[in-house]
Amino acid sequence: RLCSRVSTAHFLVLLFLSVCGILQTMKKYKDVIVAVALIGIIVAAIVFATTPKKATIDSGQTASLGNILQSGTANAWMKGNPSALVMLVEYSDFQCPACGSYYPIVKRIMAEFGDRINLTYRHFPLRRIHESADLAARASEAAGNQGKFWEMHDMLFENQARWTFIPMAAGTAIEGYAKSLGLDIDAFKKDLNSKETRDKVEKDYQSGVTAGVGHTPTFFINGKEMPNPRSYDEFKNTINQALGPQS
Repeated sequence: RLCSRVSTAHFLVLLFLSVCGILQTMKKYKDVIVAVALIGIIVAAIVFATTPKKATIDSGQTASLGNILQSGTANAWMKGNPSALVMLVEYSDFQCPACGSYYPIVKRIMAEFGDRINLTYRHFPLRRIHESADLAARASEAAGNQGKFWEMHDMLFENQARWTFIPMAAGTAIEGYAKSLGLDIDAFKKDLNSKETRDKVEKDYQSGVTAGVGHTPTFFINGKEMPNPRSYDEFKNTINQALGPQS
């Protein structure tokens, strides 16, 4: 199950309040037809409110999805061949369980396809439902300032179950990961809370919003959003299709 920008808890609260309103209406009017109509309106409103909105780009604008995904690439975290035929962009959240499930799949994909693929990682912390996601994103950036972004990236995902469930313990755990990576802790702490780091994470997030990202993880392949594969083999087949005959 993917992590959406609208939480299940919010949906249930809306549904509960809606049902209460319907019951009161039925008592007042005792009219089944009115109640059914109200149910339909409320359900439609909830669906509309909880459906992630896709950004649209007018044909008259010079901007395109490709431009959005390429913006800021010079400062993006990338691995693989920068000239590869397959350019994969992942919007992800370190605290998202679905992202944690895709982590070993993406890692295996990168290992198998080698210099035929390039991966760009972008932050999309779902702050409303993942309290420590922003902290984790900033931690990876702070580690990146000391040349250890991918090492912290891997450590956060591989230990996800250990730091995500107790928000107050996340900071201590992440500092421990920084120490285990041999980072300068004073510099790490400074960068963790710096404006530059916060701006970098927010820039990634906003580029995702503009590109229409509504859940994590979201993958783009050669500038087009790809449906999230249900298995490693499905992911591999999608990459092979993008590579063409040479795959």
